[in-house]
Amino acid sequence: MNIHEYQGKEVLKQYGVVVPEGKVAFTVDEAVEAAESLGTPVVVVKAQIHAGGRGKAGGVKVAKGLDEVRTYASEILGKVLVTHQTGPEGKEVKRLLIEQGCDIQKEYYVGVVVDRGTGRVVMMASEEGGTEIEEVAEHSPEKIFKEAIDPAVGLQPFQARKLAYAINIPGKLVNKAVKFMIALYTAFVDKDCSIAEINPLVVTGDGNVMALDAKLNFDSNALYRHKDILELRDLEEEDAKEIEASKFDLSYIALDGNIGCMVNGAGLAMATMDIIKYYGGDPANFLDVGGGATTEKVTEAFKIILSDPKVKGIFVNIFGGIMKCDVIANGVVEAAKQVGLDRPLVVRLEGTNVELGKTILNESGLNIVAADSMADGAQKIVALVK
Repeated sequence: MNIHEYQGKEVLKQYGVVVPEGKVAFTVDEAVEAAESLGTPVVVVKAQIHAGGRGKAGGVKVAKGLDEVRTYASEILGKVLVTHQTGPEGKEVKRLLIEQGCDIQKEYYVGVVVDRGTGRVVMMASEEGGTEIEEVAEHSPEKIFKEAIDPAVGLQPFQARKLAYAINIPGKLVNKAVKFMIALYTAFVDKDCSIAEINPLVVTGDGNVMALDAKLNFDSNALYRHKDILELRDLEEEDAKEIEASKFDLSYIALDGNIGCMVNGAGLAMATMDIIKYYGGDPANFLDVGGGATTEKVTEAFKIILSDPKVKGIFVNIFGGIMKCDVIANGVVEAAKQVGLDRPLVVRLEGTNVELGKTILNESGLNIVAADSMADGAQKIVALVK
């Protein structure tokens, strides 16, 4: 789950991370009032969307005076920002962060992620702050420094100090940088984050080490432990189909293709998307109905797939272990009757109660193409869609 920058900064403040003073605004008048209450000659007007690259897209403006705040707020609110993370459709800006300006001396990057290779949390740092870390990794990988963290003892001060020196934090501010990094790591672990990224981290003229931006992503599987974080969810920033899927505990991610996929098991779902691509098709979604799905759950999954106007055909690929093929078949039939199936449907069933499942589909009266294998099913749906 993602949250907005201003929300991330509020979370980090609880752990002692220094951030600029700022207020959220949903209207132009609120933006002006927020700037006035901050009382600094310079304020920054920042678009709040769940995507990076806002500055390059015109979503971050430095205002010198309330008139400029009003002008910039009017320009940005309601604007559709297109960045490298939003895709070509962009995201509409519905809220702003109005923040105190600060005397930036130098920008850095600090991020905390999980390294799947080592199975450990890793803190990364670079003196190339303000630049997308992917660009730094591509053009100057030697400027990214990493420290793997032992989960038994956490981030040690000597590791943070090592990173601070490596990225050339001014000597007199190293202790503050160490404190900053340890606080960031503590927040990452306490809140079950999957990413905690500060880009840029800045040192200021008055000797502060501060998070000028904050990107926090959370492990959705751990949100039951963090009701406070769950309350920060902004449904307007999420795909409507993904929101609907989450209500029924379905793992659904929308993609750009035109072949809807309904599969049980994440590994099989990935393999299904791969084989559709292999035969020249494009999957429209990742959808794992899970091992213990009910007929109702399968029905809702089918409805979600059909609600996507890009979907020109559907491939149901089920291996019945815990999941029974007859349950899937009943769900498909029920959903098709409720929604009205007007697109090609290819079904491959194997495993528990497979013959019963096939009988249910054959007797449904629906126009269903049976597949003997995953490859056979992928070829058939690609041909039908084309």
